[in-house]
Amino acid sequence: MTTLASMRHCSWHPDRRLLLAFVAGFLGVLLFHQPMLGVLHALGLTSLTPYPVGATLPLGVPRVLSLAFWGGVWAIPLALVLMCLRAGAGYWWTALLFGAIGPSMVNWLVVLPLKGAPIGGGWQPTAILTALIINGAWGLGTALLLRWASGRAGGTERPTGP
Repeated sequence: MTTLASMRHCSWHPDRRLLLAFVAGFLGVLLFHQPMLGVLHALGLTSLTPYPVGATLPLGVPRVLSLAFWGGVWAIPLALVLMCLRAGAGYWWTALLFGAIGPSMVNWLVVLPLKGAPIGGGWQPTAILTALIINGAWGLGTALLLRWASGRAGGTERPTGP
């Protein structure tokens, strides 16, 4: 359990870590989000296919690269939330829930309406479940990459005690 006392031990350096967070989130899409989408597609749970290369508007960037870019952007607040939760299950639960809920809600309530789609994409249960699962996989994968990068960059693990 994370306590206020244990949170005082945060020695996170935002300047260096924000770039690491972006890279981790970008890779999290390619290594976790899209493979999970592939699993759901193979199981017949979604018609969406992984690694879409169709051009996005207005820049014409392949969709998978656009998704990876936004994964990098979303990883910055995720990393800021996780920076003091380095020990225990709280770290992983936070990554899972942040990943599943944050990007999904913004997509349903902001992005889709801006693109002329109904709020929530019409609230189709399979689409909702797909978004929560693939975005949760992104959150966990990004957290794993952040932890790995932290160790490789000379980061220290936080105390686990009260």
